[in-house]
Amino acid sequence: MPAKDVDCRVLTGEDLLARFTALDAFLTEHQALWKPRPFTHLQLPWETSCPELSVWLRKRTLEDAEASHNQPCMLHAPEPFATLAAMSRTLSAVDQLPPHELPAAGHRLNVDVPGRKWQQIEAFASRLAFDTPPAHWLDWCAGKGHLGRRLLQPGQQLTCLEYDPALVTSGQALSQRHQLRALHIEQDVLAADTTALLSAAYTPVALHACGDLHVRLIQLASAAGCKQLAIAPCCYNRISQPKYSAISYAAKDSDLQLSLDDLALPMSETVTAGARVRRQRDTSMARRLGFDLLQRQLRGVDEYLQTPSLPSAWLDRSFADYCHHLAALKELSTTGPQNWPELEAAGWRRLAEVRNLELLRGLFRRPLELWLVLDRALFLSEQGFAVRLGTFCETPLTPRNFLLLAERP
Repeated sequence: MPAKDVDCRVLTGEDLLARFTALDAFLTEHQALWKPRPFTHLQLPWETSCPELSVWLRKRTLEDAEASHNQPCMLHAPEPFATLAAMSRTLSAVDQLPPHELPAAGHRLNVDVPGRKWQQIEAFASRLAFDTPPAHWLDWCAGKGHLGRRLLQPGQQLTCLEYDPALVTSGQALSQRHQLRALHIEQDVLAADTTALLSAAYTPVALHACGDLHVRLIQLASAAGCKQLAIAPCCYNRISQPKYSAISYAAKDSDLQLSLDDLALPMSETVTAGARVRRQRDTSMARRLGFDLLQRQLRGVDEYLQTPSLPSAWLDRSFADYCHHLAALKELSTTGPQNWPELEAAGWRRLAEVRNLELLRGLFRRPLELWLVLDRALFLSEQGFAVRLGTFCETPLTPRNFLLLAERP
């Protein structure tokens, strides 16, 4: 399906499979561009066939990369960048789900909820328009149950499932304080006995339940005969298997094989980190890239070596101490003279190159995420649900803004 034939809309019915098919073709055809990670390669395979783009990206600064990170499609880079960017924009375009009137929140209901989280809850809740009003909400991986309490209206019931006993206790106390009809249950939702906690009368909701957790909900809710559910997926790489297992027939038929590294690509977009956190992140990555140059030299092997992430306190130590420690962990000898200032500077130069080279991968970030969400949407369609797929808020509030609304006739 050509990209120009795809309209931006809330996806329903046959649109779901049509968009999945177009995305699948796009991602499969260009996987040599987005699968290799610049962080682990000194030279990427695609740079040989796209030399002008490679040189152009490598000349840019770290500040240039930071400015383009959230919107790589807007970058005026040499071909094939512009063509791929246009296809990426078209194939990943999805409208916001229409809002419905949401009763005002109860007095002080948002107390103790971080501002951004409360805004996400409000945006999510305001899009849950079902043909039949829910009678019993099931807040999946509920934390303290803030989402469930926001949705709960007179005459409705609420059950919250949460793994962390401290959050269960706090959530139950909050519900009692607000005099709400809510039951908070300590439960590992991946455990076999979770099946007994779902009922066809429940309307499950999950706002940013990770990987296996939201897939488990989709499967259990379908099997339990639930008539409605609403899910905003998150953290597609948080799975127990070493590679992705598709759940819909269309995705199972795809030639695309996704590793954990591939699944982490949609999560690489950041919009909320402050200056201090970004600086810490950059310093950590520059040091790891500097050490990568060192370990290739020490081992005499021109390959990336997986190393553990060190606590942030190590960033206050000298670069030489940092490298000595990592080398010891990997049983490498650092005896002999080293030009530590030059090696550290080389790490920062590599970081600028890596970040700019990653902008090409960034063009596939949203298409891959939509491919994954459509796998879930198509599975729900196969289970007899009428599915609507759109967004529930703008990206600055959360990049994980896809929302699946499913309702059985």
